[in-house]
Amino acid sequence: MLTPGSTYGGYQIIALIGSGGMGEVYRARDRKLDRDVAIKILPEALATDPQGIARFEREAKTLAAVNQPHIAQIYGLEESNGVRALVMELIDGPTLADRIAHGPIPIDEALLIAKQIAEALEAAHEQGIIHRDLKPANIKVRADGKVKVLDFGLAKAFDTSPSSGAGATMSPTLSIHATQAGIILGTAGYMAPEQARGKSVDKRADIWAFGVVLYEMLTGQRPFEGETVSDTLIDVATKEPDWGRIPAAPGRHVDRLVRRCLEKDLKRRLQDIGDAWLLLEEVGAASGLTETRAQGVRRWLWAGVTALLAMIAAPVFFMYFREKATMTEVVRFQIPAPENIPFPATPVLSPNGRMIAFSARGPAGRNILWIRQLDTLDSRALPGTEDDGERSFWSPDSRFVGFATAQGKLKKVAAFGGPVQTLCDISGFWAGGAWSRNGTIIFGSVGHGLMRVPDSGGTPSPLTVLDSSREDSYSEPTFLPDGRHFFYRRDSASADHSGLYVGSLDSGPGEASSKRLLAAPTKAVYVPSKDPALGYLLYVREGSLMTQPFDTRRLEFAGEAVPESEGFIDRGMFSASENGVLAYRTGSVFPMTQLTWFDRTGKIVGAVGEPGRYDTVALSPDGAKVAVSRLDSQAVGTSAIWLYEFAHGNGQRFTFGPAASYMPVWSPDGSRLVFTSSPTGGNDLYEKASSGIGNEDSLLKSMETKSSYDWSRDGRWLLYGLLGAGPWELWILPLTGNDHKPRRYLASQYNESQARFSPDGRFVAYMSDESGRNEVYVQAFPQASGGKWLISKGGSMPHWRHDGKELFYISADSKMMAVNVTTAPEFRYGNPKALFEARIFGGPRTLNVTRYDVAPDGQKFLINALAADASSALTSPITVVLNWQMGLRR
Repeated sequence: MLTPGSTYGGYQIIALIGSGGMGEVYRARDRKLDRDVAIKILPEALATDPQGIARFEREAKTLAAVNQPHIAQIYGLEESNGVRALVMELIDGPTLADRIAHGPIPIDEALLIAKQIAEALEAAHEQGIIHRDLKPANIKVRADGKVKVLDFGLAKAFDTSPSSGAGATMSPTLSIHATQAGIILGTAGYMAPEQARGKSVDKRADIWAFGVVLYEMLTGQRPFEGETVSDTLIDVATKEPDWGRIPAAPGRHVDRLVRRCLEKDLKRRLQDIGDAWLLLEEVGAASGLTETRAQGVRRWLWAGVTALLAMIAAPVFFMYFREKATMTEVVRFQIPAPENIPFPATPVLSPNGRMIAFSARGPAGRNILWIRQLDTLDSRALPGTEDDGERSFWSPDSRFVGFATAQGKLKKVAAFGGPVQTLCDISGFWAGGAWSRNGTIIFGSVGHGLMRVPDSGGTPSPLTVLDSSREDSYSEPTFLPDGRHFFYRRDSASADHSGLYVGSLDSGPGEASSKRLLAAPTKAVYVPSKDPALGYLLYVREGSLMTQPFDTRRLEFAGEAVPESEGFIDRGMFSASENGVLAYRTGSVFPMTQLTWFDRTGKIVGAVGEPGRYDTVALSPDGAKVAVSRLDSQAVGTSAIWLYEFAHGNGQRFTFGPAASYMPVWSPDGSRLVFTSSPTGGNDLYEKASSGIGNEDSLLKSMETKSSYDWSRDGRWLLYGLLGAGPWELWILPLTGNDHKPRRYLASQYNESQARFSPDGRFVAYMSDESGRNEVYVQAFPQASGGKWLISKGGSMPHWRHDGKELFYISADSKMMAVNVTTAPEFRYGNPKALFEARIFGGPRTLNVTRYDVAPDGQKFLINALAADASSALTSPITVVLNWQMGLRR
């Protein structure tokens, strides 16, 4: 197998896509043409067979000459270091098998897919190419609905029999493993009867497979599926499918098409896939006629039922209005968090009110985007959205979801899965986005104000201009129905400028283009009513979700605010659709935690301070104090650094002001603290005496987002993370001498963060996601080229023991891990061992923070652990309210 980051000829391997009987497939980058491709490594049995290679080359050359939009193209046949591979067009998106796994496909969609498959088969058959292994797993459906058929003609290269027809033991997906008892061979169910019997095959075998695929799309079931390979092949040769499973509408027309394809008698089977076009057109026409008649019948039935219900309900409505009772049409229910998935973030409703998107932990321990359809019981993760931001947003037509990644990219993906498209780079922390009906996306970026970019992608341009003198930041934009005006939240060091604002795409950047609506900074969502000029604005005030009439012509409130729900600590955990669906979570994304001492066995041996909403943790060099960042419950979105002295147990606030301050770093002698703060929105580095006396002095200020990590033992270097237009990088700031210019230490296409100097200053331990998941690495310092070692098998938050003999980190399954290390005369390390289960709080920021520290002797750990009653906050359900506007009528 090839490994990510390695090279194959002129291609750089990115990731393994899949593997099977046809070989291993990798995503790779063509460095010459600057494009992503798929590289299929041929199985050893074929690669060492001269006749097989010759056949393979002939098939590849023939297929390469076929220019058909629904066939994945072959770019070349390569050989590197004795390994042969095909270089092919890379097709992102789910396979048809993935789509069918969710159930039958609606008839209209299934017929559209079938038509494109038929076009691909016809083009290949005209060139004398037979697929021989057509199945849903070899068909991809892109987000735009375009179909691509993969692996055309490759099966013939695996045919070692003298004739063109493979024997049963050498059919496209059969191998020596398939002869073992009890093994189910999925693709045996797609073989034509003549193929299953080992006879010669022609293009009619593909027509049979086409019929099987169409049957499976319409029913969600395979027509032939036995317990073993032999049972399946016997069913193919002797039994008929269950024709009753095919949907009744448009009835006999679909039945006719599938039956013609699945005729066991070759003479009665559809002779040319081109003939399927006529049948598909007949089905489509009949489907339209049938649907029209059905709609008419439903319309008359619905009219009659409505009239009957009106007669029954009239007295009830009369009593309700007479007694001024609350309308009973308001319906509330709750959606639990996905099983074993902690921390579902803000629920975001689709505009049509049918789906909810939210960010939560995925199977690999990384945040991923989830979709929950309100008419289903399960939530599903969207592949390719790992490390997404926590404020996703929908396209106006409810087809796509926009999201930001930890790598600083704005992306979009189809709600039902498919290729993920990068739209632009993001500088600074992601602060929410919105999608206009006119094709414009606007988003907030801490330190950069509001930006705009076309929904097709491009270079973002400023929509608002930050006034650095007032230290403002803009976030949480949402659009009004006109697609031109938008609401956004402004946080400012000046209370006179904080609040909820409304702006316009038609105005140029600047304060004059915005209007202040509320003094408290909050997210707001507008919901239309029957009156096109008067709707409702939802926002949070003093812990309650408020509803207030809003005039879209005057852009001002038109009535009193009414509370909808209480218990909102965070102002952004709600969403509403255009048709009267509301979704929200109460509580906070930061649950209650307790600074807790654990020994090496996991036994609790003490606690620091009272329970609170703590974030990052840093012990003083002598182990006598701890500096922690703590969220301010009175001012949402802000945090301050507090100092706790263990001898006295009292906590004292260290930083002040409305900005968020976190990631404290002690100087080697403990006399000063460097920390990250965002008074200007840029997350800059500040310094202050640990005694608390004096000012908070600016140490490093720029438009990029930064995070302080560590101070070298000799006092010369400050190690910090920087997030610019790409992923997180590691930088160092000289603190001695005359040169105080920042220097880049480590940067790549991956995130590098959470870095720590070794006690002797010769190495840096850090976290990187270059393997596709978070891992702990050690690299030489001051020159990163001096050596690199992978320490963990999934891990984060590295810490050195003060004598440099151990390295600690948190594993992917939240265990405290310890690794024996030596740093002189060279770096060496042992096998990681688990010490105990660390109930460490994950929280919304995971790439740039550390939420535990180690006592100088390495025998105790101070962990920002979840409080005993915090689990409910992490998995609190999503409340859904239908027809919530009805409750506003009095």
